[in-house]
Amino acid sequence: MAETELAEELLQIEEADAWFEYLEATRGQNETRYAELEPWAWARLTQRLRAVRGRRARLRPAAA
Repeated sequence: MAETELAEELLQIEEADAWFEYLEATRGQNETRYAELEPWAWARLTQRLRAVRGRRARLRPAAA
């Protein structure tokens, strides 16, 4: 059980890191630069969150 909790906590940290990366990439940009950068940042965030969800889904059956 402790291993599952640790794995879940690590996934939560990775998820938070993905959001912070998005925020860092888009914060403080002027309007033109934001328009160029935001689609990339959103795609990267989506990709990272999808990976976290996949690992979390594989983790849950192991916990059951």
